[in-house]
Amino acid sequence: MATQRIIDFINTRRPNGPCMVLDLEVVRENYHNFEMALPESKIFYAVKANPAPEILRLLASLGSNFDTASVAEAEMALDAGATADRISFGNTIKKERDIARAFELGIRLFAVDCIEEVEKVARAAPGSRVFCRVLTDGAGAEWPLSRKFGCVPAMAVDVLLAAQKLGLDSYGVSFHVGSQQTDLSAWDRALGDAKYVFDKLSMEGITLKMVNMGGGFPTRYLKDVPTAQAYGQAIFQALSKHFGNRLPETIIEPGRGMVGNAGVIKAEVVLVSKKAANDNVRWVYLDIGKFGGLAETMDEAIRYQITTPRDGDLAEPCVLAGPTCDSADVMYEKNPYPLPISLTIGDEVLIEGTGAYTTTYSAVAFNGFEPLRSYVI
Repeated sequence: MATQRIIDFINTRRPNGPCMVLDLEVVRENYHNFEMALPESKIFYAVKANPAPEILRLLASLGSNFDTASVAEAEMALDAGATADRISFGNTIKKERDIARAFELGIRLFAVDCIEEVEKVARAAPGSRVFCRVLTDGAGAEWPLSRKFGCVPAMAVDVLLAAQKLGLDSYGVSFHVGSQQTDLSAWDRALGDAKYVFDKLSMEGITLKMVNMGGGFPTRYLKDVPTAQAYGQAIFQALSKHFGNRLPETIIEPGRGMVGNAGVIKAEVVLVSKKAANDNVRWVYLDIGKFGGLAETMDEAIRYQITTPRDGDLAEPCVLAGPTCDSADVMYEKNPYPLPISLTIGDEVLIEGTGAYTTTYSAVAFNGFEPLRSYVI
């Protein structure tokens, strides 16, 4: 829910147009919750979730490390006060010149998922540590990740063997159980795959040291989600089950779980209409849609909580859409969204839990609508 600080900011500043307002105190609390839940794991904040400089500076000051997907994100982390040894280049799809630039900046930890990528890292960042991403099914995630990233465990063995032969340090394994993952057992399955790779490499004389357990930690939208403590307990039990007393170094990469519930989008109702005189379903159009930052409503995967000034009035399901001249700019139609019948043009609404993957997904002036403005308080 919107904090009082966010509500006061909106009421006093009266920002024009849709905007995302994020409360840094919530981010600080989330960071400490992750620290307490998994005290033995290093936190690598997924910069792509929200790269606002204020967020990066706060997390750098708290001791966070950073998972970056590009040279630009790595430079943002450095500018925020992180040192290069606290940065991972976690994208498995990198131009060789970008690997070289990251190496020049001092970064020595790279993700790979195929031998071809290993060869690039060996040429551009000799001697660096690499970890191989293992494919997971993402079952239980509201925003599952596709087969775009990772390889099957048997291939990960070959990839890490090749890395060692090319002079790299085969350092570990990574996986991602899918974003907004609510199934506590998802890490158990993935850690079983990681242990398989560890054992196979050990038979070849290579001792892997690290498991990057990725992100997937959820934020609350319409449904309650387990606490960071519950995830920590489930993950520690799974680690102990598969690795016994010889636990590897571990990394977690929270993004959504770090900043999602810290931000709220203020939006305005532009139009309420029907498609026919006898139509039972209203269409409610906001001044923000898929192209303005709500891309994760694609396939209605993420259902945000929306609060209105008329909550408490009789509500009926409606189709919720954005303002652009694109027929894809509809957020909820297959599963209409209940909103008050009294909701009308000009009403302001708050879209909760929008601190992650909104400002970065916002299009650059599609239809002339400016990118989503962001205020960090």
